[in-house]
Amino acid sequence: MKLERLISIIFKLLNNEILSASSLADEFQVSSRTIYRDIEAICAAGIPVVSYQGTNGGFGIIEGYKFDKSLIGSYDILNLITVLSSLLSIFEDKEVEHTIDRLKILDTNSNNKTLLVDLESHRTEPNSLMNLRKAIHEKRVIRFDYVSNKNEFTSRELEPIHLHYKFRNWYLYGYCRERQNYREFRVSRMMSITLTQEKFLQNHEIKGDSSYSDCKLEGFEDVVIWVNPNSLAEVLDQFQNSSKVINSDGSMTFTISVYQPLHAGWLKSILLSFGSGAKIIKPVELQSILIDEAKKIIKVYEDV
Repeated sequence: MKLERLISIIFKLLNNEILSASSLADEFQVSSRTIYRDIEAICAAGIPVVSYQGTNGGFGIIEGYKFDKSLIGSYDILNLITVLSSLLSIFEDKEVEHTIDRLKILDTNSNNKTLLVDLESHRTEPNSLMNLRKAIHEKRVIRFDYVSNKNEFTSRELEPIHLHYKFRNWYLYGYCRERQNYREFRVSRMMSITLTQEKFLQNHEIKGDSSYSDCKLEGFEDVVIWVNPNSLAEVLDQFQNSSKVINSDGSMTFTISVYQPLHAGWLKSILLSFGSGAKIIKPVELQSILIDEAKKIIKVYEDV
């Protein structure tokens, strides 16, 4: 704990002109006397800390004492801070916060951010992500109930390996003891997550991101959608990365490439969410699927 505090104090001094003993004591929740002893230890280690007297006095690093910045440029630092800041908004990790402070030391322009990334997802409870990350870090076996794509409930025991954010969702990859194989689970479908006291010893390999790379090219098919002018924003939010044609009446025609569209449950859900604002042009079979689903929805509300 003392070593971590000393390192943090060093980086804070390097990133600030002057810091008072009282402000450091408040931040690290120790006495001012402890801070004075820490400063003595830092000086003994060869780092030139000087004391400034007066109303705004305190401690600072002697002018001219700098890190070697030749190994990393301003652009690199900004990118690292952007990514780490996005993680900090989710996991509230003190170590990440300290890393950001250290990076800021290397570049005085690091506060001039030109890119912001927010990885928060309302589909996943933040506490779940923090608990899962803790389980991964501590190599603790977890138990949870899971709802599959087929809406089947199962209870799982997993050796968690890593978290992965893709397609606007968080996924957990690990070794499933029930299936005796590696599996990936969408975190939003995991319920009653419990961190056990059991630790696993095996060092699992982290898989690469396959995404759609494992899908055969012949499985992809064009889906053409006509969109009402009043629904353009909603459809663009979902299918911005598609071929788009603006029609004379203000409507738009979208063409997207989808892997096995007739079996893509996610696509059906999104298209139904557009209501009457969008119409499938092709494939014609997808029209029938949506019509059947709409009939089922109407039937649910027949007695209302």
